[in-house]
Amino acid sequence: MKRFNIVRILSKAATLLTIMVLPFTLQSCYYDVEEELYQNTPCVTENITFAQTIQPIFQRNCTTCHTGAAGSGGIDLSTHAGASVVANNGRLVGAVTHAGGFTPMPQGASQLPACTINQIKAWVEAGAPNN
Repeated sequence: MKRFNIVRILSKAATLLTIMVLPFTLQSCYYDVEEELYQNTPCVTENITFAQTIQPIFQRNCTTCHTGAAGSGGIDLSTHAGASVVANNGRLVGAVTHAGGFTPMPQGASQLPACTINQIKAWVEAGAPNN
């Protein structure tokens, strides 16, 4: 009889502990958007390079669909050669700014943060260099 009571008490204690700890573990499970976390961080749009700035943006947001010759819409953003084509013909900026007449990108997701869009625009305005 005593053993049964101890097991019940331990079971209730474990349940109570789980209920108390669960809210703290759930708080840390969300998608961190750097611009939302560090809102006072200035947006750097000078000296934008393909390798250090643009390619990582494409890898995070675009290359799931736009990779290789079979990329969605015939667009390959995994290489500078492919990215420069849509940068120079105006489709890239039109798509990421959700301008009329362009398919808004990333498709099915929220518009990219303003700083990211400004960095893409700065790279395109600089002639989409392979740097």
